[in-house]
Amino acid sequence: MADEAALERLADRALAALEHAYAPYSGFRVGAALLMPDGSMASGANVENASYPAGLCAERAALGAAVSAGAREFVAVAIASEADHPTPPCGICRQALVEFAPALTVVSVTRGGARAVWSLDSLLPHAFTPKSLRDRK
Repeated sequence: MADEAALERLADRALAALEHAYAPYSGFRVGAALLMPDGSMASGANVENASYPAGLCAERAALGAAVSAGAREFVAVAIASEADHPTPPCGICRQALVEFAPALTVVSVTRGGARAVWSLDSLLPHAFTPKSLRDRK
């Protein structure tokens, strides 16, 4: 698990990404940031689309940026929203993240200062992982 100072920097990065969210349909703007073991970070914002399924969550936007830059290991993800209460990642994002880091620390913050911390494996118990494909016999 990352230290508290690193998680604060990560949350700040997610809050900054929130500013770039494109959410004209739901109005639910989200920013996310991923922390790699070397301390580097990648961020993303949600991008909605008039064809709703074509939208992209902030967590998967950050994951795409990180993987595109060569990252394959992650320590923590921070999610920032304007909701009243901290919001965990949706099911699709949980599945996308578990591919790389089943025990990932998940920090959710709100613009109002609320905060929650979970482990990804507690949010997605019995996950379908690459190991699931090997164990299909």
